[in-house]
Amino acid sequence: MLEEEDRKIYEALEPPKTIVVRYGYQRKIAELPYAGDAKPGCGSKLVAVTPRGTEVVEMLTTTCGNSGCGKSVSRDQMRDYIEKSGGKQFPFTNQGRVLRVATIDDLNENTKLESRRADLVRLCKSLINELRLEMKLVEVESILGDEQISFYYLAENRVDFRELVRRLASELHTRIEMVHVSDREEARLVADYEKCGQHCCCRQFLKVLKPVSMRSAKVQKNTLDPQKISGRCGRLMCCLRYEDQTYTELKKKLPNRKSLVETIDGVGIVLSTQILTQLALVKVGAQPAAAYPVEDLRVLTKEEIAEWRKEHGDPSAFKDDGRRQGDRRAPRGKGGPPRKDGEARGGDSKGGKTRKPDDRRPRRPKPGQPLTDKEVESKEGENSADVPSQGYNNQAEASGEAGNQPKKKRRRRRRRKGKGGPGGEGGSQPPAGD
Repeated sequence: MLEEEDRKIYEALEPPKTIVVRYGYQRKIAELPYAGDAKPGCGSKLVAVTPRGTEVVEMLTTTCGNSGCGKSVSRDQMRDYIEKSGGKQFPFTNQGRVLRVATIDDLNENTKLESRRADLVRLCKSLINELRLEMKLVEVESILGDEQISFYYLAENRVDFRELVRRLASELHTRIEMVHVSDREEARLVADYEKCGQHCCCRQFLKVLKPVSMRSAKVQKNTLDPQKISGRCGRLMCCLRYEDQTYTELKKKLPNRKSLVETIDGVGIVLSTQILTQLALVKVGAQPAAAYPVEDLRVLTKEEIAEWRKEHGDPSAFKDDGRRQGDRRAPRGKGGPPRKDGEARGGDSKGGKTRKPDDRRPRRPKPGQPLTDKEVESKEGENSADVPSQGYNNQAEASGEAGNQPKKKRRRRRRRKGKGGPGGEGGSQPPAGD
């Protein structure tokens, strides 16, 4: 019964006047007039004349003035779809016409052209290597009747491929077209599946490949690792643009970080927010931070903020844990009381011995620089020892404890004296007891 009803409905239909088709490896869209008697359905293979020549195309739908049937769309709906999908950048044209429904001979010839694609790729790559051209061949496409062969290539700089076109034309005896593509268009031609397990969006339904910025990944709080958020083309994934507008609108509803808001528990400071769940982590007084929905929050006015600052201080001076940035605490990972004045930063917080700034080794004076009072006192203490203050050049002249000093220290003292110090070359010997 259903088959008979469908047959009656099909016989009552009139042939379409215009048909929306998809053609080429770049999956371009065209609305072409049709004057045949056949009634093709969606997905049918047709032979049409496009701006490139005669080729096999795929039927998407039909268009009519008022879209009276359920199998077609109106031109207003078509224009609205094009405007939302990229506007002027949408790959749409109405130049050409549909000739007929593809026959078995047309499909066999098209399959034969597809089978020789590997030979064309090898031929073009060999000529590119021979001519030493800085370009990468991506794909080769032939249209019905072998009227034209398109070579899609990728190159960073401008390439002079005139000699390449001459050799290809002499070998293939047909018109040659060189098409420069970008990284995203390369993925549209050769990519298959993405990390999500689905077909690449650029190959399946995306028509306009717009650039994606890192701001979208930051707003959505994704990982900023380029290897994890990049697609097959090496660029940022196109799906980051799908929810970018939604994230931007939801973010506007949330209060800013470190702003003052009024909650059911009192006035608090916003520590962080969650865009999708519309929650804000708020620190209220001495209570632990808690999450509040954005509906239960009210941002304070300027007058209320000024009054709160007079009592509590600037909210921007608080850390994420609610403490002021000027508060001194024990080092991270170590318990114990805070450091006292004069206590070294590297001291043990568990009660061990700490090194004070006064216990540090005295600085080494530079040549010609006056000594400080502490350095003068330490110098007098050294001269009052048994070691004579005058410098000596021979080891036999050294007496007392100088001969018992480690060898390393003697070398270090000699090095100091050799730089113009007392007892060195070019230095003046101070009087004894100085």
